[in-house]
Amino acid sequence: MKLLELEDTSVVDMTTQGEEGKTQLQAMLGSLDTVNTAQEVFMTINEVDQCNMEVENWLMKCQELFPDVKTVHTSVKVQETIREALEMMTTETGATADPIHLGDSASSIMNKVQEITLQIPQKQLTVEDLRRMREPVKRLVEAGRVLAVQEDQDGRRSARITLQDGQLYLHPLLRQPTPAHAHTLQESEVVGVLEPSCTLAFRDLGWAGSTRGRVTIQLTPDTPLARQFVLLCTGQRGHTYRNTKLLQVVCKGEPREFVEGGDYESNDGEGGAPLLPDLQGQYRGSGRAGPVLCCDDPGDPRSAQFAITTRDLQGGRQWSYVFGHVVSGLDVLRAAVNHSDITEVTVVDCAATLVHCITTITTVVLCCHSSSLYHHHHYCGVVLPL
Repeated sequence: MKLLELEDTSVVDMTTQGEEGKTQLQAMLGSLDTVNTAQEVFMTINEVDQCNMEVENWLMKCQELFPDVKTVHTSVKVQETIREALEMMTTETGATADPIHLGDSASSIMNKVQEITLQIPQKQLTVEDLRRMREPVKRLVEAGRVLAVQEDQDGRRSARITLQDGQLYLHPLLRQPTPAHAHTLQESEVVGVLEPSCTLAFRDLGWAGSTRGRVTIQLTPDTPLARQFVLLCTGQRGHTYRNTKLLQVVCKGEPREFVEGGDYESNDGEGGAPLLPDLQGQYRGSGRAGPVLCCDDPGDPRSAQFAITTRDLQGGRQWSYVFGHVVSGLDVLRAAVNHSDITEVTVVDCAATLVHCITTITTVVLCCHSSSLYHHHHYCGVVLPL
């Protein structure tokens, strides 16, 4: 890093010299307009030639020091890589590494870097690193360089792990290129340490080309419908709510108004087969605005679809098969209901969490059920333990 800092200084020095040469040439051009005698012309031309030679020497030196743009980009990458490597090398014991011989002064910076990196032990990121969330790991997560991966007979899928509001989220597993320099964890390891008693999920709704807000829901722990919802947020079974739509608004403007969605198969209300073999369980009821529920019986062939109510029921009536409740963002749903065409509303981000948290966490999930009208769901995820 010190060598690269010297390189930066060289760039500054060469830039200064180049600016000085430019100023001299401009001054020479100005002096040619003011000469009055042949002797002054001769002397000025000599000065211009001398200045021109100095500038040409400067250009040659620049080409020797900085042969092309690729070299500069490489230098920047080396700086970033070495800085991260040094941060990851910090140990709890406080031990320091032995000095490394970098060769003679004629060795290039890249040669010296290779000597360094060959002797740096490569640290594999673990789930425990995510739990402890020290500063170097936190920066990797915030930079989008930590992914969960899943291998199957059809190849590899990967999911982003993000840090939002102090919680780790696992997004949907997708077939997508793995970014360069990414740190990967097996999806089975990530999900294996999560506890279903603490599940958080969110969805960011958008329409008319922009994100309009986030809907956050607390899931009822240990219910089959909630577990299925998480699976469809993370894509662990190959299917996800990402890019699905809300299907319709039912009883718009009435006390029992609700929206439906969740057709991950056909996105038109005709699909949404259950992922789990048995969705029957102990479900509570609710008459408030915001319950997330299965619109039909959990044994329905489209019971992966879901509904969210937007108004309180009257007369003591209650919704059945409730497995979650909106804790924030009900205003976003109501705005979606009032959009001219609810089928244009999409979920531009979605994440679900299954975590044993250090602090108290509310579980959040967004649901919609099958019908003719619908909204899109773009991203999903699961919060990982800190």
